[in-house]
Amino acid sequence: MKPVKSTSEILAYKVLNRNVDKTWIDWAVDMLMAGFDTENLTMLAGESAPFNQFQMQELTDRVLTELQLDYSDKHKIIKNYTCYLIDKSLDGEIDNLKVLNILKDICIELNYEKYLYDFYTLYFAKDDLSYSENQWYWDGATRENIDKIINAYFTTWKSKWLSVELTFLKGT
Repeated sequence: MKPVKSTSEILAYKVLNRNVDKTWIDWAVDMLMAGFDTENLTMLAGESAPFNQFQMQELTDRVLTELQLDYSDKHKIIKNYTCYLIDKSLDGEIDNLKVLNILKDICIELNYEKYLYDFYTLYFAKDDLSYSENQWYWDGATRENIDKIINAYFTTWKSKWLSVELTFLKGT
């Protein structure tokens, strides 16, 4: 069995210490439908708002432990989540500005982490171009080409990250 794609989102929420919300419940249901069946996963899937965050954090800890999902490497988790968001954008499920906004906020939260910084600048370039002809964040970006630049960057970033991961895995 393979965890559902949104597992990268859930692990990112965990390492970023986000509150448990309906996204977690939907993920738990998806995991059960994918064939994963643990006591605590079933409990999580049955939860509903309002959520007691202390209890929910403990429950999600138990779920992740039962499923043997490792979230000890925060930056690896964030990079996998970035790939997940990029895929959703390139597939047309999420607008690229929304993806950039999420990654911009994580970049700020992680003290302007270098591997996220271009998403930060692309967000502000696209945002400026939504109401102005000029932006000063991304060299050469205009209203006419900003979406093409973003999609190309998304594709390049993901392929670089995946090639680094594959090289790492081959070396171990």
